[in-house]
Amino acid sequence: MNAPRLLYFAYSEIGYTCLDLLLRRGDNVVALVTHEDNPGEKIWFKTPAALAREHDIPVFAPETVNTPEWIERFAALQPDLILSVYYRHMIPMQIVELAPLGAFNLHGSLLPKFRGRAPVNWAVLHGARETGVTLHRMVKKPDAGAIVDQERVEIGPRDTAEAVFRKLLPAGRALLARQMDTLLSGLAEERPQDPSQATYFGGRKPEDGRIRWSATTAEIFNLVRAVTDPYPGAFTDVHGFRLMVWWAEPRERHINGSVPHPGQVLSPDPLVVATADGALEITRFEWRRLDETAPRPALQAGQIL
Repeated sequence: MNAPRLLYFAYSEIGYTCLDLLLRRGDNVVALVTHEDNPGEKIWFKTPAALAREHDIPVFAPETVNTPEWIERFAALQPDLILSVYYRHMIPMQIVELAPLGAFNLHGSLLPKFRGRAPVNWAVLHGARETGVTLHRMVKKPDAGAIVDQERVEIGPRDTAEAVFRKLLPAGRALLARQMDTLLSGLAEERPQDPSQATYFGGRKPEDGRIRWSATTAEIFNLVRAVTDPYPGAFTDVHGFRLMVWWAEPRERHINGSVPHPGQVLSPDPLVVATADGALEITRFEWRRLDETAPRPALQAGQIL
């Protein structure tokens, strides 16, 4: 009897890690559908394409799979099971329904929380204390299908988004390792999601890293953790320059007299800036020029950012 045919949609390092698991298991991966690396994006993670090619697995990277030509091409592969791991586009139901054993997605949160894009960054930004990965059935609505299994990881109070992402790599691999046989046999147990508990967030852009000094110290600190390197970073603009805040430490306000205004420089060296309820010491930063004619700012105590 021939092994079930697995059509694998994946990107990012978790897509690489899970493909490595499938290959070590000897699963019959008939093709990888992935993305071309974006030249405008910092690629700091392994991606599955090279690994697939090393094992003579066909690799496809269409801009969209939602065309009659690609649907027909995937139908010709006769997949028994479809698995998606950090694939960035919605897979249309015409493709999902090709697989008699079903189509399942590995999502980087504890669904129904943090549906949508960039779930790790959003979880850190919102100060969540845990997250994880969820294996769920793919349906028309994104990240809404019945849950097969979950694996939890802790988010430490000083964890960056990258640190949390690194925790998800072994979590995703472990979850898939214990469920692949049930998926391939069509015997996976599922439970519906509770839509009343669902939260949904969209993709993030570099501009979303702009600091609002009127926010609380915790909120700004979480933003810094969520978007610091290798992500685009938190920032504030100062007289033709952009101050990139790569790390900061929460501090209490120390000032005589009136309560400082949010965004007020309390100390230029070390650089301490007031927030809505405290202050942040900016411990790792970078100046980027926005205006070629502007002199580099010399921050002064009392200045408002």
